[in-house]
Amino acid sequence: MESENALACLAALSQQTRLDAFRRLVRAGVAGVAAGELARRLGVPQNTLSAHLNVLSHAGLVTSARSGRNIVYRADLSRLNALLRFLVEDCCGGAGCAETAPALSICEPTP
Repeated sequence: MESENALACLAALSQQTRLDAFRRLVRAGVAGVAAGELARRLGVPQNTLSAHLNVLSHAGLVTSARSGRNIVYRADLSRLNALLRFLVEDCCGGAGCAETAPALSICEPTP
């Protein structure tokens, strides 16, 4: 991941509602959450959430797909993993620190 992409991801996550939404989507896993349901869970108006999801989407942190009348959002775990790897790539002088490696494997997408 390039610094510019990492900054876009970090900027997108630096707002409370976006961070909360992203964490809920991470928790939901591959099933994702419909936009309306996510708005209800977070207690924010749907149009406000839509703007926040747009920011997360532009940063590459979430994907969306239509399912009937709903738009289902999912966290892009490969993008999250790339961000985490970028943040710790020089850990222990770039020697692949044994303490950070297990934490990063938690976000490996399953086939």
